[in-house]
Amino acid sequence: MVQVTVAQAKAQLSSLLDAVEAGQAVVITRRGKPIAELVPRCSIRNLLPQLETLRSSLPEQLSSGVETIRAMRDGPRA
Repeated sequence: MVQVTVAQAKAQLSSLLDAVEAGQAVVITRRGKPIAELVPRCSIRNLLPQLETLRSSLPEQLSSGVETIRAMRDGPRA
């Protein structure tokens, strides 16, 4: 991962984009603190296996989203 200051990023944007296009991440810092990260664009299709893994790891929901939100909004029933 490459780390550059805002000033360096302004001066070297084209070469930084070339690095990102080649698969490298670039972190832009201001006063030594990271403020942005340039990463290669990823196709959504490439993320589908990760999404399926996440979905299968979540517990089964016993109520619908609508029921859950109503319960949160209305509070416990007496």
